[in-house]
Amino acid sequence: MTLSRRSFLVGSSAGTLAALAGPRLVAARGLLTDPAIDDIIKRALGAATKAGATYADVRLVRHRREGVSTREDKIERVSSSEEYGLGVRVIASDAWGFAATPIVTAAEAERIARVAVEIAKANGPLLKRPVDLGPAVANVDVWQTPLTKDPFKISIEDKAELLLSVSREALKVPGVKFVNAWYAGQAEWKVFASTEGAYLEQELVRVGPGYSVTAVDDKRGEFESRAHTIAPKQAGWEYIEAAPLLADARRIGEEAVEKLHAPSVEARRRDLVLDPSNLWLTIHESIGHSTELDRALGYEANFAGTSFATPDKRGKLQIGAPHLTFYADKTTPGGLATCGYDDDGVATQRWNLVENGRFVDYQTTREQAKWIGEPASRGTSYADSYASFPFQRMPNVSLAPGAKERSIEDLIAATNDGVLIIGNGSWSIDHQRLNFQFGGQAFWEIKKGKKTRMLRDVAYQANTIEFWTACDQIGGPASWALNGTMSDGKGEPMQTNAVSHGCPPARFRNVNILNTSRRTA
Repeated sequence: MTLSRRSFLVGSSAGTLAALAGPRLVAARGLLTDPAIDDIIKRALGAATKAGATYADVRLVRHRREGVSTREDKIERVSSSEEYGLGVRVIASDAWGFAATPIVTAAEAERIARVAVEIAKANGPLLKRPVDLGPAVANVDVWQTPLTKDPFKISIEDKAELLLSVSREALKVPGVKFVNAWYAGQAEWKVFASTEGAYLEQELVRVGPGYSVTAVDDKRGEFESRAHTIAPKQAGWEYIEAAPLLADARRIGEEAVEKLHAPSVEARRRDLVLDPSNLWLTIHESIGHSTELDRALGYEANFAGTSFATPDKRGKLQIGAPHLTFYADKTTPGGLATCGYDDDGVATQRWNLVENGRFVDYQTTREQAKWIGEPASRGTSYADSYASFPFQRMPNVSLAPGAKERSIEDLIAATNDGVLIIGNGSWSIDHQRLNFQFGGQAFWEIKKGKKTRMLRDVAYQANTIEFWTACDQIGGPASWALNGTMSDGKGEPMQTNAVSHGCPPARFRNVNILNTSRRTA
């Protein structure tokens, strides 16, 4: 019996996939796609080669997105979208060319392949440096998100009822007036094939729930909000079912009310204890974006600027304290950027960006690796649509936990005068990824090793290098947690990428704490 693409993916177990290793891997090509898709890919690659391409690849992508949002006892919005199409990327005259179409037929595949070659030939005379991909990449494999329940098979009614039940529970807290709840799901199926012999099929599924509770003081005309800190994840609906969304609703509501009546923070330098639900965003902005090679070389500046971590500082610049190691990893279980292969067909991996506090490496693609003298890509090429050109996108970037087991309670107990921050809020950072300001969701004062009263109007301001150098304690392996975002923007025109960041809690000494309001303590 010949397996179709769909029956193979749905029916495959971990054991079945493992059995494809070794000599049987070559035979997997016939299982990856149905004959019609296989013919379309072959026709596209053949047309590109015949038109003069020295390299060509094809990406066939189906991207589904789903969303539900509620407010108090009403469903505010339900969305569902799907796109399906074909993109062909080529090298001709030592330059890139690209064309895409939503019409997935053999004739259209041949046409856009020829268009891509024409574009490459037109680009060739304009290039200062020819495209060099280095050694050939010819991986043949399948990869998919491990999951038990496909979230796209769960009814909209069930999803909405979960959100509405959260609202009902939070609204039981006196003082809570508004509850916004949401769910987002993404499913990305794609086939990648190249003239070098690569043939890959992947299916990635991501889910992102959340809610925000707002407390109102009618007498003072003031309000404060507290959002749940649950992380989006690459997983199935079973992750949502196991999450404490409903169980936490009353506590989140109570903290919103407590925050509303809390004193405004005193602006001055204090020690800072950051929960992973807050620290991940600081890692994303100050370490993640600064180690993207295209930013460091000035080829990319949209949305997040360039970078202070220029190649002349590689291996020399001490970014943080010696006990801090930041690593990139597109293999982290549950990570939003995790996959088997990038959109260059390169197998994904883990490597250090900052080692013992010292900046040591970048995020690269096949084209970029030789720019800094590396023999091969780190596997960070990604395109958010069949119609988008793949370029360097952030992998999961994480802070390794300390060797000693230490919890956030231990960090608080070791702090005499400080502020604890949970959850991420507003933020800003300059175009060199150096000077920044971050807020949060919930704030507590720390006095003599104890978490005391709640605070409001809190933000912290620092310089990237000074901030990470000021980190004197981090949590151990048991305190490490994964957070992230379903939508990180980059490029012009903009593309979005889902990415996670893992870290333990951490303490920073003598950080500038800001008061974001005119209120006084």
